[in-house]
Formats: sequence, C-alpha cells, structure tokens
Amino acid sequence: MSCVTRQSTTSLRERIIEATAGLTVEQGWAAVTMSDLGTRVGVSRQTVYNEVGTKSDLAEALVLWELGHFLEAVNSGFDHHPDDLVAAAREAVLRVLQRAEVNPLLRAVVSGSQGADTGLLPLLTTDSASLAGAAAVVVELRLGDYDPGIEPHRLGALVDTIVRLVVSHVIRPTGTPDESSGHIAWIIEQVLRPGRP
Repeated sequence: MSCVTRQSTTSLRERIIEATAGLTVEQGWAAVTMSDLGTRVGVSRQTVYNEVGTKSDLAEALVLWELGHFLEAVNSGFDHHPDDLVAAAREAVLRVLQRAEVNPLLRAVVSGSQGADTGLLPLLTTDSASLAGAAAVVVELRLGDYDPGIEPHRLGALVDTIVRLVVSHVIRPTGTPDESSGHIAWIIEQVLRPGRP
C-alpha cells in the first residue's frame, strides 16, 4: 500500500468518525446508521463498513478518537509546567475538565441531551478499562520528565487512581473545572509531598 493510499484511508476514516460524532449529537447513537454516515461523508455504506468495521467497532473508534483530543489537553498541561509535577498535573486535569464541560458529544452521551441516548455510556464507565489504560500510559510517560520520588509500583497505582478520579469528574462533575482540578492536585500533592497543608 502506498503512502498516498494510507493517507487517504486515514483521512476517510477520520471523516467517518467526525460524521459519527455529529450524528450522535444530533440524533443519538441508536439512530446512527452506516447508510447515514455514507451519505454524510459521500461514500457507500459498504465503504463505511470497510473503513470502520461493525457499529460496535465504530463506537470504540469514536471513543478513542475523542480520547485522543483529551490526551492532547493532558500533554498541553504538562508542557505548561515542565519543572513542577503538581502544577503540571493540576493544569492537565483542569484542561481535561474544561474540554469535557464544553464537549457536545460527551455531554450528549452522558446526559442524554439533544436526543442522544446512553448507548455509548458503558464505553466511558463500566467498560472503560481500555480508555483508562490508554490515558494512564500517556500520564506515566509524561511523569518520566519529573522525579516524583516514589516507587514505580506506587506511581502506577497513583496514576491509575488519578485517571479514574478524573474520568469520574468528567462523567459526573461535582464542581467547576477549576475547583475539581484544585482538589485533585491537592490529593496528588499529599502523596508526593506529604505533610503540606
């Protein structure tokens, strides 16, 4: 397969996933069909199947596509504070929660607003192991730029706990992004710098 063919295949796949996000917000996940996606993107229904597989495969691709945008926010937060791990973590969490607050697809899936149903919700909650795992890998890679001062297995546990906590705040916010990111940063600081108020 040539480089040009790979690029056009990737571009078509991304267009299909973007169209899926739009249709899900407008009509709900249950109403999304491969035919409608084909019409919106300008290809046949079979081409949609060839690019993304089954509707279940499409759901996973959609969630991972959105996750990619959230992980960009995580990286941006860490980039903003290269010398202070707690500040970097707070910034990363803040950016994720801010993005979640205004993300129409996420809000539609979580709240059932704008005609969306909760058919995708299990991928964000009960079946979210791959989502949390992918996020944890990125966070652990970014932590390699710092010296957290705790054992590697404890660090893995901390990252897993924080990722799950952030996902919980994304799904069911309990305060503003600024408030929630401050609380989560305080928890991280208690682990990394015990004894601070």
